[in-house]
Amino acid sequence: MVFLRSEDHLRRWLDEHGYEPGATLEAPQLNELARAWWWTRLDPGWRPRTAAESQVILEGLGLTGEFWALQ
Repeated sequence: MVFLRSEDHLRRWLDEHGYEPGATLEAPQLNELARAWWWTRLDPGWRPRTAAESQVILEGLGLTGEFWALQ
């Protein structure tokens, strides 16, 4: 995961390091994902999610496509 300040900065970073672009999230999207992903982690009855349950979280946030496919 790399945090960059703009799309232009991202393009320069990719070119400089020879990477192909993957998925990008803006800070508010990342915050939504983190909250949805970890909100139950400290509950006494916490258990790891199945891949299918995790996929529902991603899709619920509009994170779809090959990059976000867990299965």
